[in-house]
Amino acid sequence: MDKRKIANAVIVNLSRVLVGVVFVFSGFSKAVDPLGTVYKFQDYLAALGLGNTIPDALLLLCAVALSTVELAMGVFTLLAIWRRKTSKAVLALMAVMLLLSVWIYAADPVQDCGCFGDALVLANRDTLIKNIILTACAIVLARYPLSMPRMLGKNIQWMTVHITVAGSIVLSGWCLYDLPVVDFRPYHVGADIRQGMIVPEDAEQPEFETVFIMEKDGRREEFSLENYPDSTWTFIDSRTTVVKQGYVPPIHDFSITTSDGADITDDVLSYKGYTFLLIAPFLEKADDSNFGEIDQIYEFADDNAHRFYCLTSSGEKAVGHWRDITGAEYPFCFTDGTTLKTIVRSNPGLLLLKDGRIIGKWSHNLLPSLERLSGMIKTEK
Repeated sequence: MDKRKIANAVIVNLSRVLVGVVFVFSGFSKAVDPLGTVYKFQDYLAALGLGNTIPDALLLLCAVALSTVELAMGVFTLLAIWRRKTSKAVLALMAVMLLLSVWIYAADPVQDCGCFGDALVLANRDTLIKNIILTACAIVLARYPLSMPRMLGKNIQWMTVHITVAGSIVLSGWCLYDLPVVDFRPYHVGADIRQGMIVPEDAEQPEFETVFIMEKDGRREEFSLENYPDSTWTFIDSRTTVVKQGYVPPIHDFSITTSDGADITDDVLSYKGYTFLLIAPFLEKADDSNFGEIDQIYEFADDNAHRFYCLTSSGEKAVGHWRDITGAEYPFCFTDGTTLKTIVRSNPGLLLLKDGRIIGKWSHNLLPSLERLSGMIKTEK
């Protein structure tokens, strides 16, 4: 084999591995968190002025489909399954992703593209660079698909195709019913919320640039602080922009406010005992089918002198309606809706805290039994 053929084979297979690994990682990170992908779709729609125009059920279907396609394309590329069709499909998908990344880099409609869910957050510039590289690799694969050596026989290929597609769908379904099997967010079990909110003393600070709009003799000009004009100019307006982002702690938007406006965040996070937090981002959309189990857990907490709060972003009207239909007697507090959606991918979901640390986290579909809670609390003591 001459040097040219060797070089061609090396380039093709390096491209195959790079594209395959990235697609598998991207698909898996979305498959374990389908609701997170739905929330990212909603961010894009809001940026386009199309918020609330597409039903959540359809967005969820699209989220599962996207994760399945990405995971399948990654596996098919790595194992060289259906080489011609797969390489063309990957190139078509990367062409769309590249155009999307150019838009978000130029217009900056969202801070994170959501390519890898919460597993890996990339700046828009980094996303564009990544997609340029992957598109170049996809072009190589589409140009030389048969240079990818088959890893499996045809019979096993069909089995692999079915297992990959079905496995991805089942994984998404389970994570939707319960919670993500891998939690990439800062509110995972074992996380200390207070520690996640700390900004180190030597942390990089944000940099701002202020532009002053001044007028003289009917003529307006813009000046920076360094070349601010003399007193013969009249101040009209100013604008300040962030030119460099500083350090942002993993948890930077967590707060708890009571119905009378009191901030009890520090009190809740510093409490040495046990605190149950029922997380219901939007009570209007919350599933009330398991309210009986929730009430039992509240009574368990009350009987054992543990704290119990329901955190929501809904207003008093929705809180009153929830109380009417469930008979809830626990206190309600208010937290930002985006924060609550980040904490737990369930509406409602349940957290158990001790001294600000998350020691338990459940979907409303699989709430813990009172015996299990008693055992957990005894173990923690």
